[in-house]
Amino acid sequence: MSQFTVSVKWQKEVFPAVEVDTSQSPYVFKCQLYDLTGVPPERQKIMVKGGLLKDDADWSKIGVKQGQRLMMMGTADEVVKAPEKSPVFVEDMPEEEQVINLGHSAGLFNLGNTCYMNSTVQCLHSVPELKSALIKYPHSGASNGLDQSSHLLTVATRDLFNELDKNRKPVAPMQFWTVLRKKYPQFGQLHNGAFMQQDAEECWTQLLYTLSQSLKESGSSEEPDIVKKLFGVEFVSRIHCAESGEESTETESVYSLKCHISQEVNHLHEGLKRALKSELEKASPSLGRSAIYVKDSSINNLPRYLTVQFVRFFWKRESNQKAKILRKVDYPLELDVFDLCSDDLRKRLEAPRRILRDEEGKKFGLKTNEKTDSDKDSKMVDVEESSNGSGGSSKGASQEGVPPDQITHLTGIYDLVAVLTHKGRSADSGHYVAWVKQENGKWIEFDDDSPIPQREEDITRLSGGGDWHMAYICMYKARVVSM
Repeated sequence: MSQFTVSVKWQKEVFPAVEVDTSQSPYVFKCQLYDLTGVPPERQKIMVKGGLLKDDADWSKIGVKQGQRLMMMGTADEVVKAPEKSPVFVEDMPEEEQVINLGHSAGLFNLGNTCYMNSTVQCLHSVPELKSALIKYPHSGASNGLDQSSHLLTVATRDLFNELDKNRKPVAPMQFWTVLRKKYPQFGQLHNGAFMQQDAEECWTQLLYTLSQSLKESGSSEEPDIVKKLFGVEFVSRIHCAESGEESTETESVYSLKCHISQEVNHLHEGLKRALKSELEKASPSLGRSAIYVKDSSINNLPRYLTVQFVRFFWKRESNQKAKILRKVDYPLELDVFDLCSDDLRKRLEAPRRILRDEEGKKFGLKTNEKTDSDKDSKMVDVEESSNGSGGSSKGASQEGVPPDQITHLTGIYDLVAVLTHKGRSADSGHYVAWVKQENGKWIEFDDDSPIPQREEDITRLSGGGDWHMAYICMYKARVVSM
């Protein structure tokens, strides 16, 4: 029996039905008890046959049975009390207290090589528009033909986001992890009885795909496909064969841009530009055989949040495993993708970019160009609603002072708001961490259950070139103007 329940006595309290999953380590069981009692796993002393329950013990050798009562000792975390003394500046506090006073969300316990999942969740949790759409998601029952596993994963995501917002102590993402493995069995792979490390980019993509389907089917958002509006990038590509003269056009939508890394790539922008041109071999109708085609792509629609993946992992035949490109590739705090866009999208971005330049010029006391009457009434805002990916619009801005019928426009300029890093030499090992910018402008490093304040100047140093944490996924937020 891989799952059963036990009762746990702690001080004067008894918890009658605590689930034990023998396919997971006792540390996961302790995380559940932490949620119930507030006693951190490292302080828990649980009496079992042969002594104390160890984090990495083998359940089959412990002899715990269905309905058995276990005794636990340990002191719970103290409740944070209001200060009785004079105010203390945040900079003078210990790091742990700084984190509490910065007002960010809680950390996530690592349930056994789940840092890839924790870092993905922390990055996506920082998107307020996604949280708003999830809040409106139906509480029960899949709708419109949506499969039950997708519905359960969407509910688990919504509930986990809520837990992160309302807690200060770390959260154990048990339910989310359970349904993620049921929906995508690859994340439940075992090696020597332990869960294997997985690829954070695969987790990111699979989760966004599920949320896209669920939120679209449920109609819980005013947008028909809120996830696509927030994260979707549309490409238009010209595919041509120099040998036959054949030419065609195609469009495709993805959730991230790829930064391909080579000896010539030193900066993110160079990698993005190289990824827009590729060669492919396919059958030529006019030649009656295979031929080489060149695919030239450009961005035709932009999202509210632009995700960039550094293509660092490749399959190494000699060792028969994924290897990692350690080359340093710098990335900016501000990313302008105007030159990666199609001619059509550039035309749509020109007016918003002019307004943005004028607004930013005013801040530095610079003279601006003469504007039309409509331009004079325009001002830059940082709205929570997504704009359509065409440099187009989003109605109903909720910011104070912004009329509800005002329309926001993308500019093609983005600001860095989250970085997911990987430390180690292989995707099947190592450690993932999330670095997330808060609403107050401060950065927090979410290393599983340990949130650590960071300086902005340290974020762009995660660019690679060694064995330290290096950027694997960067998430940028659109700078928009209203008109």
